[in-house]
This record gives sequence, structure tokens and C-alpha cells, in this order.
Amino acid sequence: MTRSYPDYDVLAKWDTVSFDDKTRHVLRKRLGETPPRRFFSEEEWALMEVLCARLAPTPQRGGPVPITCWLDARLHEGDTEGYRIEGALPEAEAWHRGLKAIDEQARTDYVRPFIALDVETQVILLKRIQKGEVDARVWHGLKAGDFFTSTLLREVVGIYYAHPAAWSEMGFGGPASPRGYVRMGLNEHDPWEAREAKPGGARKPRGSGVA
Repeated sequence: MTRSYPDYDVLAKWDTVSFDDKTRHVLRKRLGETPPRRFFSEEEWALMEVLCARLAPTPQRGGPVPITCWLDARLHEGDTEGYRIEGALPEAEAWHRGLKAIDEQARTDYVRPFIALDVETQVILLKRIQKGEVDARVWHGLKAGDFFTSTLLREVVGIYYAHPAAWSEMGFGGPASPRGYVRMGLNEHDPWEAREAKPGGARKPRGSGVA
């Protein structure tokens, strides 16, 4: 598979005017300070690692993006959005109940825990959960489709795309502050943005700077 931005590394901007001290501080934590397990049980953590592998792609450069540890840290610290939909479970309870239900659904359908299923079967089951095609008794009042889309998938994707490895894969230049973006029109690009490769390895006519 041809990468869209094969030569681009957003971290090359580290010492340029595109990053400020606050951005560098946040990225240092994101890159080098993976927090320990404090919220999830060992079984929940192991299940989340497999779910992340199914739901979030591994960047073509480097290993998997750490997701479970940052989700665990947020839930342990009670760092929520400060609201929830009427009738929804408190976030911590929803996570515990939802992960338990995923595993119970696997045991009900395949007589094995989710992490013991082959990849193809895991994907099939997750698609059914997303569509709400589950045994409601296993979910104990929790709506499977809502949990999958609004809680599990939303969180996994959000943490994944906050990591610099994902930024490099999609050609994202990082926070708009402090430098900002100038050319805001359709198909306009600033000269310091990443250059997207054409099929066959050529580059589209864009600026090639990393500053």
C-alpha cells in the first residue's frame, strides 16, 4: 500500500515556529509517559488492548499507538466532559458494564472469551454489536450499539488521532497555534504543510517545508 505522506514526520517541526513550549510539553507526555493501569482490571485492560487493535489501525511507520493506558488514566482521574445524556449510566459504570457485556456476548455466541476468538470472528462480532444485534440479556439494559459507537469507538479513535504517529500518517501539521494556517481556500495549502504523494510515488505540487 502506498503511503499518502511517506516522507513526512510531524515531529520534525519540534524546534520550529510551528510548535510552542505548551505543545512540546504535551507531546513529551504523550510520547514518553505512558501511565500505569489504575482503573481497568487486568481482564478489562487485556480486552481493551484487543479492541483497540481491531478498531484503530497501526501506523505503517512504528508500532501501535498506545490507547488503553490513556483511557485508563482519564477514567481513573474522573476527567469527564461534565455532562451525560439523560438516563445514561455514569461513565465509569458504563465502561465496566460494556466491556463485561462484550466478553459475555462472545462467550454466549462462541463459548470463548473475546480475546480468544480469531481476528475475523472478533470483527464479525463487533459489527453485530455496532448494529445492536445482540442478546439483550447479556447487556443488562445497556444499549450495545450506543456503547460501541458513542463510548468505545469514539474514545479509541479520539486517543488514536491525538498521537503524533497518526498525525504523520495523515499529513496533519499539529495544533494551529502558534503559527496558524494562512491559505484556507479549497485545495490551498501553506508551504510548510505535508506533501501528499500521487499514485506511483510522485508528489503533488505542494510546499515541502517542515517548519
